[in-house]
Amino acid sequence: MAEVATWSYGLAAFAYFFFGLYIFFAWRGALPGGVLFAAVALSFAWTAFSALGASEPRPVLALGAAVFDILRSGAWYAFLIVLSRPLWAGRLRWPAVLAAVVFLFQICALLFELLVGSAQLPLRPVLAAWLAHAIVGLMLVEQLYRSVPASSRWGIKPACLALAAGYTFELYLFADAFLFARLDPDVWAVRGIAHALVIPLIALSGTRSPAWTLRMSVSREVVFHSTALAGAGLYLLVIAGAAYYVRYFGGDWGRALQMTLLFAGLVLLGALLFSGALRARLRVFISKHLFSYRYDYRNEWLRFTQALSSADHGLDLGQSVIRALSDLVESPGGALWLADPYGKCTMHSRLNHPQLTASEPLQSPLCRFLEEREWIVNLEEFRAQPARYEGLTLPQWLSSLDDAWLIIPLKTGERLIGFVVLSVPRTPFEIDWEVLDLLKTAQRQAAGYLDRMLAAEALLEARKFDSFNRMSAFVVHDLKNLVAQLSLMLKNAERHRDNPEFQKDMLETVAHVESRMRSLMTQLQEKRSIDPPRAVDLVALLRTVQSHKRNQHPAVELRIDDTVTCEVTAHPERLERIIGHVVQNALDATEQDGSVSVTLEFVDASRVRVLVEDDGCGMSPEFVRERLSRPFQTTKASGMGIGVFETRQYLEEIGGTLCYDSEIGVGTRVTIELPTSRRAP
Repeated sequence: MAEVATWSYGLAAFAYFFFGLYIFFAWRGALPGGVLFAAVALSFAWTAFSALGASEPRPVLALGAAVFDILRSGAWYAFLIVLSRPLWAGRLRWPAVLAAVVFLFQICALLFELLVGSAQLPLRPVLAAWLAHAIVGLMLVEQLYRSVPASSRWGIKPACLALAAGYTFELYLFADAFLFARLDPDVWAVRGIAHALVIPLIALSGTRSPAWTLRMSVSREVVFHSTALAGAGLYLLVIAGAAYYVRYFGGDWGRALQMTLLFAGLVLLGALLFSGALRARLRVFISKHLFSYRYDYRNEWLRFTQALSSADHGLDLGQSVIRALSDLVESPGGALWLADPYGKCTMHSRLNHPQLTASEPLQSPLCRFLEEREWIVNLEEFRAQPARYEGLTLPQWLSSLDDAWLIIPLKTGERLIGFVVLSVPRTPFEIDWEVLDLLKTAQRQAAGYLDRMLAAEALLEARKFDSFNRMSAFVVHDLKNLVAQLSLMLKNAERHRDNPEFQKDMLETVAHVESRMRSLMTQLQEKRSIDPPRAVDLVALLRTVQSHKRNQHPAVELRIDDTVTCEVTAHPERLERIIGHVVQNALDATEQDGSVSVTLEFVDASRVRVLVEDDGCGMSPEFVRERLSRPFQTTKASGMGIGVFETRQYLEEIGGTLCYDSEIGVGTRVTIELPTSRRAP
């Protein structure tokens, strides 16, 4: 059996070498992975020395094989103890102690054999040490498997099965040797290859156990071809066994029947191997029973998220949602229906799908079914077995779509925001529970994206209306001031209608009001300022404001040095309006025998200050601090509370500031600071 042993241990050495190389590059530093690498490396050394010793018997090679055999047995003990240690709650348990005792027993047996000599030392103590090694190994495997929670045994089960098989082989070998005081040469010859055969199961556990920190993976193609090869081998063994039975028990017809059976078996095997249906069923069986998932969810989710977050290549977000969902099931495209504010789902986006004008009310049977059950409707299954979708009624427009395949609801929280209709896939695609779960999870993420898109569009529309309403409020506020001027003019017309000066002033007031109202109408229609900012003579503007207020009491006192000119960059009409508003507020708050003044001061070479002071009723500090600059807050019975808000906003827009200093019963000082564009003496 020397040749058989050489090939057995040699092939095992190659298997352990490549497995150890794989673990070395896959290892990421965790202790279980490191101990596993050490055990595989020592197993490689043991099988290599055993193969060399079988081909060329030498004492050195035999000694090396014996030493590495003991070391690799201790390394596999250590691997099992490291895996079991977290389950012992940090306490050293009896399996580790027992494993250490057996390991020392093996070392002592080897030392005695070396010191005394194998011819003088009885064989049974050495065999007893290895028999104890196999028994303790099985105990460690059993301890590990039982200690792991049932929900977590899926990952460790292949490794436990592999090590239990190896220790069972060792138990048989050394129990037989212990009983008959000799090693069975046939069993010993295949010992190496027997241990190497369990390597795939250990590798499978490595792929399933993240705690080992081994970046190992077994592709589905490798598992498929390996399973097909193993199945073919098993099939041929069965056929060969049947042929052997027929040959020896079939009499004169035995050999003929054997050849016929072998030929028929080979033909049938070829037909099965080239059968597409059988290969498909085998792939499904492998995916269900050897792999936990049908998809590589990490890659699928990264691709799905990337498709939603980067709506590029000419696709909007709706089309990106269709593309992301259709790629999961090999569909060429589809259409997206989203709910509108009027309670109907209308087509929002489409991808490789015809345009449809049909809409679906949210209270229709289809939408209620999707919202209540959150089912993904397979239209092919619905047409074949409508009883499975109890309560579902398809609308006429959907029934007429020949290429419609799946209806995926888009639901966020407890609200249905729409649905996606996917087209028939490019190739036949089986919809099972895993595909449905993936689509349900994906649709929730897609619904979240679309819900945020709808919220953003609604917010943008609300802001547009808010901007329009705010501008309308400013316009109405200005109209109120213009109406106040006309009312004052009509009030004085009874007394001064025969006065030529009053008539002239009345015509000027009417012309000014007409011009301002026309400008306001243009501004409201075009939704923008009607004049660009430019250099404005601030002194002339203050005089204009004083002129417009000349018929009111008390008279506005203007305190300006006649030798000074000042220009600021602003919109002339808006700046005149807000300064006029501040002056008008001062007039409204002051009795007719009081005083209102406007003063122009220079802060420095780049800023100018306009002070509007009155000795009217004043305001409380709390009102000035908390309410004055807020819209729709006022102390006047007929006021709108928008003037101060507009004044502050516009001054900040052109780089100015607004400050109020007021006291009840004393009066108010309003300070307006503006940046100058040019100042000349």
